[in-house]
Amino acid sequence: MEISGKILLLLTAQTGTGKNGQWKKQDFVIETTDTYPKKVCLSAWGDKIDLNKFKPGQAVKVLFDVESREYNGKWYTDLKAISMQPQQGSTGPEEIDTVNIPDQDDLPF
Repeated sequence: MEISGKILLLLTAQTGTGKNGQWKKQDFVIETTDTYPKKVCLSAWGDKIDLNKFKPGQAVKVLFDVESREYNGKWYTDLKAISMQPQQGSTGPEEIDTVNIPDQDDLPF
């Protein structure tokens, strides 16, 4: 699957040891640029993606895999990033356009 958006947050990397050995995971949050933007948290496992190359505000395209698992009768879903590329024309964080932010009275809800 594929999703595009701007990076909002790069969270702190987590490490640990499991039954299969050492693991490393770093979560990051992007916001889509759809009509109704959505915030999506994805995980980068191991060393597949070097998140140090990316900055908040940067437009990216992420290829990811969706996986759900059951634990103690509850289901958990992970979005595992496979690769991440800067969007065309995006070399770094972009300026936020404050001119076109709607007034609160103009919101549809």
